[in-house]
Amino acid sequence: MIETFYRDLHRGKQIENKVLDIVKCKYPLSYIVDGYCKDWDIYVPEIEIGIEVKSDEKSKYTGNIVIEIEFNGKPSALSTTKAKYWVIYDGYEFKWFLVKSIKKCILENNLSPCKFIGKGDTKYKIAYLIKKTLLYNYVE
Repeated sequence: MIETFYRDLHRGKQIENKVLDIVKCKYPLSYIVDGYCKDWDIYVPEIEIGIEVKSDEKSKYTGNIVIEIEFNGKPSALSTTKAKYWVIYDGYEFKWFLVKSIKKCILENNLSPCKFIGKGDTKYKIAYLIKKTLLYNYVE
């Protein structure tokens, strides 16, 4: 499990850096927040916003994007983010969402979360499994 965690962490950092490169083209002062920050992964000082970067490459096979709201009995991810945007990498491309658009998708479609232990995790998470075809209607 530790091996999976570090492999996923390394992959996540690569994806964050790709998103940062995209953002820096327009906002050159943007930077990745070092260490653990539950608010966002990238900060854009020029417009004072945060960007959260998520990767769900397994969605290539499941057709679902996992949107976590709780981990180990505590609010997390969508429940606690202060980011304005979430960028989700699905293994093929980057999709940009306003956080309020993800929440709108969940509400408008009466989606229910499910509880499961993710690969590499030892604790339960509660998350929405949203069909990509549905969620991508809310792309910015």
